[in-house]
Formats: sequence, structure tokens, C-alpha cells
Amino acid sequence: MFRDQRLGEISQDVLDYLSSRAADVRIFEADLLVDKAHLIMLQEQGLISLEICSKIIAALDGLKISDLGEGEDVHEAIESYVLSRVGPEGGRMHTGRSRNDEVATCIRLALRSEMLDLMDELLSLVQTQVTLAEEHTDTIIPGFTHTQHAQPTTLAHHLLAHVDALLRDLERIEDAYKRVNLSPLGAAAFASTGFAIDRFRTCQLLGFDGLVENSMDAVSTRDFVLEALAALSILMIDLSRMAEELILWSTSEFGYLELDNLFASTSSIMPQKKNPDTAELARGKTGSVIGSLVSAMTICKALPLSYNRDLQEVTPHLWRGMDWARSTVRILDGCMSTLKFNTKEMEAASKAGFTTATELADSLVRSTGMPFRTAHRIVGRIAALGQRPNMTDLDRIALEIAGFRPSERGFCAEMLDLALDPRSNVALRANTGGPAPSVCKHMIERRYAQISGMAERLEKRRKQVETALLKLKEFSASLR
Repeated sequence: MFRDQRLGEISQDVLDYLSSRAADVRIFEADLLVDKAHLIMLQEQGLISLEICSKIIAALDGLKISDLGEGEDVHEAIESYVLSRVGPEGGRMHTGRSRNDEVATCIRLALRSEMLDLMDELLSLVQTQVTLAEEHTDTIIPGFTHTQHAQPTTLAHHLLAHVDALLRDLERIEDAYKRVNLSPLGAAAFASTGFAIDRFRTCQLLGFDGLVENSMDAVSTRDFVLEALAALSILMIDLSRMAEELILWSTSEFGYLELDNLFASTSSIMPQKKNPDTAELARGKTGSVIGSLVSAMTICKALPLSYNRDLQEVTPHLWRGMDWARSTVRILDGCMSTLKFNTKEMEAASKAGFTTATELADSLVRSTGMPFRTAHRIVGRIAALGQRPNMTDLDRIALEIAGFRPSERGFCAEMLDLALDPRSNVALRANTGGPAPSVCKHMIERRYAQISGMAERLEKRRKQVETALLKLKEFSASLR
């Protein structure tokens, strides 16, 4: 039994139910930073003496989570530790704040760090994909719609499609970061405080970009968690599409690629098997991250202002979602960087399923002037024959449908051969964003520039945080 000063005895079962200690490991270091920034501000505002400030900071320095005793959460345990070292005056560290604004600030600090690391890892995956695309601008592969052979394209074009989706994911995470990196500290329980605190000072010391101004909003909102989890969920959906193709393309039926042994496993009973387990888990963990988002949204739904204890249950979903997303990015980066593509099989497959049908229809339109829908009907009839088209069949079917033979309007056997050649098909598609090697090379150059720009912005954000926290460390050390 535990005795609360106001409520009396509380059973261990209830204490365990209320405790957030298991999840608080993730915000322990952030809590120490928040404590020090708050103490410095209190001392500068004349709300605590330099002597007490110094003693409390000395107690916090070098504190490890293993040093903490019992407590409902890490914040209470840290304060108890300080009280045991400094005495009753150590309680002044809580002047002008509540656990509500303290917790919200710690989550934002820890999440900020995770997001910066995730963006680094995602940039590495994008870089890997663009490098692969650069190596395969001339590699012809079949393109698919409805998982059916559709039109020929290039491996570079296909990889760049994944790159562009991942770059949008990066932009979403970048944008979410702006709303994560705001300080709620100083909001207290929800109604601010009667002490003359300086919220802008703690904001500066902790490297935040600004404040969550309204004190009620500051402690009660978890929309920044929901936004982060939403961005992670969309990222995972994009990653799952890559994973699915790694799985399909590595099958005997496709035979387009082989995963490195590091990212595969064998069967416990069938020794010939090489299973794409990492890609399958990436596909599976997508559901787990989406589940974290749905759980967090459901917890936050319809909560009245301001703070409610329900919010304690949101944070574990955030960390689980972040861990799964980051590990998936790293694993797929490893998969992609070690892939072996079977380019001969890909090019051979690009001719299967009459993938050049669209270009044949287009060629008929360009050379004879017939409407595209008429050409579409002609080529559809040819496709139904199930054999390589020849001029005899083309003339016969066109005469039935269009009322004239294409050969009479300048369409010859040489044009037919060009229309049926996948490499010629790809080269013709040189419009912006198309698969032609020349176009893909330009896209690759622009993607490298995008990567460089994002890396510069990321480094700037990381430098801002590191500089602020270094100054905080130096400042707190000078007060000891």
C-alpha cells in the first residue's frame, strides 16, 4: 500500500495501473533537459536563488535512470531523487510548472530527435534508390497495371516512381516537424501560473522554434503525435509497395531480382527455400504502424479540454510506430543496396503480354490519321489473335473496322516492327516524366538536387537543436 497525502492509501495494483514508468524511459533524457532549462529560467527571473539552482542542477548532472527509485512516472521519480539529495529546497524545481506541461514538452523533445534521425535514414534510402536508377536508365522492364503486363518502361523510371513517393513522405515529415518543435513549457496545469516566468527563455534554451501559445491547448493537444503517426503511416504504405514488389519480383514466376542472403531466410523443413522475410515483415509492420495511428486517434477522440489522463496511453503508440517505421526504412535501404537484378529476364518479359499494343495503336493514328478509338479497336482485335501481329492481319482487320488498309496510307512493315519493339517504345516516350532514358537522366539530376537541398535543411535543423542544447549544457555547468 502507498499513502497519498490527500487520498490516503492506494493499492499497488492501482499504482501499477496508473504508472507510465515503462514508457518514460524514452523521455528520461528529455526530462533532464527540461528541468535544467526551467531551473535556469527560474533563477534568471529571481524565483529561486542561485545557490538552490546550483544544488539542483548538480543533483541532476550525471543522474541515470537506474538511479531512480519508485514513483508513478519518471518526472515524479526525478523530483524525489533531487529531494533526497538537496532536501526540501529541491522542491523549488517544480515552481511555476505542472507535470502536464512538463510531459508535453518532454514528448516533443524526444519526438523531435527521432524525426531528425528518421529523415536522415529516409534520405539514405532515397539516395540508394536514385543511385540504382542512375545505373539502369537503359534497362527495359515490363510496366504493370492491375498486376498485368501493360507497357514497356525502364527500371530507372520504375525506381524513380518510388523515389518521388518517398520524397513526398520526407516533405510530410519535414512539415510535421515544424509543429512538433514548439514549446508548451510554462503552460503549467492548463491555466498558466501566477509566477512571473519567461516561456520564451525556456523555448530558446531547449532549441524550439516557438511556443504553443495558448496554455490550455499546450497541455491538452496531441495533434502533433497524430500528425507524426499519420506521416509515418503514409510512409509505411509507400514502403509496403516497395516490399511487395521485392517479394513478387523475387519469386520463380517473376525472377527479376534476388535478395542478398542478409535479408532473406530459409525454411525450417525445405532447404531449397530463400524467403524474403524482411520484405514480408516490412509489409506486415505497415499494419502495425497504421494500428498505432488508429489507436492514438481513438484515444484522443472526444476528449474535453483540457488535460485528461487518457493521453498517457497515446505516447506508447507513438514510440512503437516510430520504432517500426525507422527500422523498416533501414532494412529496406539494406535490401535495395544489395539487390541483384536479372536484367535479361526483365527485358525478355517486357515483350510478353503484347505490352507494345498501345504504341501500335499510337503509330496507326500518327501514320494514317485514324481516330485513336478506332486504332484501339483494331489493335484489340489483333491482340485477341494471340500471335505476333503481321501486316496481313493488320490490313484485314483495319479494313473491317476502319474501312481502309493501313498499308495504303503509308504504314509499312518497318513501322510495325518499330511499334512492336519495347526499346523503341520507351525511347519515343520522351515527354516530361516519361521513361525515355534521356528523360530519366534529367529526373535523376533533379532528384539528386532535391536530396542535397533536403540534406542541407535537415543539417540546419539538427545544428540549431545541437547548438541550443550545447549552450544549455554549458550554461547549467556554469551555475554549479
